[in-house]
This record gives sequence, C-alpha cells and structure tokens, in this order.
Amino acid sequence: MTDQATAAAPGTPETPEIPETPETPEIPGKPTSASRTTLSHIMTQADTNLLGTVHGGVIMKLVDDAAGAVAGRHSGGPAVTASMDEMAFLEPVRVGDLVHVKAQVNWTGRTSMEVGVRVLAERWNESTPATQVGSAYLVFAAVDADGRPRRVPPVLPETERDERRYQEAQIRRTHRLARRRAIVELREKRAAEGFED
Repeated sequence: MTDQATAAAPGTPETPEIPETPETPEIPGKPTSASRTTLSHIMTQADTNLLGTVHGGVIMKLVDDAAGAVAGRHSGGPAVTASMDEMAFLEPVRVGDLVHVKAQVNWTGRTSMEVGVRVLAERWNESTPATQVGSAYLVFAAVDADGRPRRVPPVLPETERDERRYQEAQIRRTHRLARRRAIVELREKRAAEGFED
C-alpha cells in the first residue's frame, strides 16, 4: 500500500464523508477515461518468491501504484489507500512476463473513490495475447495538504461497461459498510459481556 495508507483508522475500510451543506459548491464531474491508466513492468528474477514465480506482494505493489495514480489524477491531488478489496490472483506470473496493470475509477463518493484494477501478463518476447492474471478493487481517500479529507469530482461513466462497474462498486461499498457495522457491534457486545480482545 502507499506510505500514507493510515488515512483511515485501523480496520476502517473508508474515511468518513464530508457532510454536504447548502453552501458547498458542486464540483464538475470527470469521465472515466480522464484518469484511466496502464502501468507496465517486466518481471525479473528479483521479483520471485520461493516457488520461482512472481511474488504476490510485487503484483500488489504494482496494483497500488496504478490505482494511486488513477485516484490522484481523478481527484486532482493527493489520495491515499484506505483499503484493498478482493485481490484475486488468477494465474501465476513468471520471470520474463510483461505485466500490464490497468486501472480506472469505478465509483466516487464525496471524498472517496473505488478504483478497479485488472492485471494482465504476456511473454516479453512472444506475440501471443495478454491474459488476465489478477484483479482488485481499492478504495482511496482524497486528502488535502494537512491530511484531511477533501471532496472529489463525481465520476461520469461513459460506456455500458463503465455503468456496470459503477453499479457493482455501489454494491461492494454497501457490503463493506455493513461488514464494518457488524464487526463493531460484535466487538461492543463482547466488551459489554466482559470479554477482552
């Protein structure tokens, strides 16, 4: 994750949203394509794990880098990683693979954004098509110079695929918040019953 991943409290999947007031001016929206980014990197022996394939942490770092660039571009300033959801490793990545990390903003709140990431790999010296080897969803919070949440432009889906991703991101956000509430309630209940965690 980014070195500022502590923007949200430990265990908090998203930062609190800034309340809307009648005096708050509207921010113009930005299309999905305005910040869409691809980061490419060739995998070397230094990236491998004990099994001889590329270490998952190396892929996660590339995912976080690409998503951070997208979040910063969309929000027009600093954005920090609040959470990473559903990091899926679909296929092993090998030394000599050219890895492409494709990222875009799927959804925006008032101060947070979900960035969707697809990871593809192809052999550096072959002309075969790249195959998807991973995917992830990350939540970023836009912050000002003092680390306080700041508003982000709404994302404007441009295609049917963008619209589907926007709707799916709303479902994931609902589940994140429900999961967080359920965990907080359980911890409060256990504390009230005298259990120490």
